[in-house]
Amino acid sequence: VQLQASGGGLVQPGGSLRLSCAVSGSIFSINAMGWYRQAPGKQRELVAGMTRVGSTKYLDSVKGRFTISRDNAKNTVYLQMNNLKPEDTAVYYCNVDPPLASYWGQGTLVTVSS
Repeated sequence: VQLQASGGGLVQPGGSLRLSCAVSGSIFSINAMGWYRQAPGKQRELVAGMTRVGSTKYLDSVKGRFTISRDNAKNTVYLQMNNLKPEDTAVYYCNVDPPLASYWGQGTLVTVSS
């Protein structure tokens, strides 16, 4: 099972995007979920995570700009990204937290550029 993220695109600095990831109920209901990203030449990193009961954590560099949320009725996890910066440019992935190798999808590319 691969988790597919969507919603990426090209945005100017200061702009916003919302990423989505629809997950099967069997995965969604029992796992904490996370958003990860991988920039060119860098390792994949956890950007934001949310437990089943709503506790969140964020990478320091995105605190106050990114918000993770989950819609339990839709089995979907979101990442609202505001005030995007060029350094946020990366392929973004969703996975459980901690991640499972078999769940990595292709990700969605976010490019922040003027």
